[in-house]
Amino acid sequence: MDMIIDPWFYAVAVPAVLLVGLSKGGFAGGLGILGVPMMALVISPLQAAGILLPILIVMDLIGVWAYRKSFHLKNLMIMVPGAAIGILIAALTASYVTDNFVRLLVGGIAVAFALDHWIGRRAEAAPKQVNQTKGTAWGAVGGFTSFVAHAGGPPFQIYMLPQKLDKRLYVGTSVMFFWAVNLIKVPPYALLGQFEITNLSTSLMLMPLAPIGMWLGIKALDLIPEKPFYRFAYMALFLVGCKLVWDGATGAFLT
Repeated sequence: MDMIIDPWFYAVAVPAVLLVGLSKGGFAGGLGILGVPMMALVISPLQAAGILLPILIVMDLIGVWAYRKSFHLKNLMIMVPGAAIGILIAALTASYVTDNFVRLLVGGIAVAFALDHWIGRRAEAAPKQVNQTKGTAWGAVGGFTSFVAHAGGPPFQIYMLPQKLDKRLYVGTSVMFFWAVNLIKVPPYALLGQFEITNLSTSLMLMPLAPIGMWLGIKALDLIPEKPFYRFAYMALFLVGCKLVWDGATGAFLT
């Protein structure tokens, strides 16, 4: 069977997949966005995204079952169509947009939003309401960045966190949103050759880690009170944003 056999790849890929599972299960906030950058330490970001997508879809199925009664339908009806637009734009411009540009864009937005939350004292602000325009716009940004690097977390959080939903409702909405996004990404990924035999075989090898990471994340979520959960989510968003800005800047200007 053709697959990646480099032990250094698996030394990075195993913790990356577990981290993504923890995040999708509701724990570790947006840190699941680090899955592709971690794997890109040893393979190309494009190949890392191709290997992760089937694993993400399996995780999504587990999450959909776990949170099948806890999601915000109105937000999903606004954000998912926006995400489809973003995915279409990303697919049509895939050969023109660099990974470093996406990292800088997503990271800069994430850092600015977290700082605005803290400095602008948004923590004490009243919960925001569902907004058609903002939800569609951030859904489109999330679809675009998710297609390029599975980095749709920060745009989703920027729109959803200010609503201050119950933590389980928030996580369930995230699970349903990215389940839809990942399914929409399958046809264009296939057309771009992301599902060749080496990638699929490697995905299959890593697949058993999907339910383990998800189970750990779901269990951890049940143990975290509401306020610490949101503090952690904003801190994770900020740290991930800093990491992406650093990676994008060094990749763009130091190579």
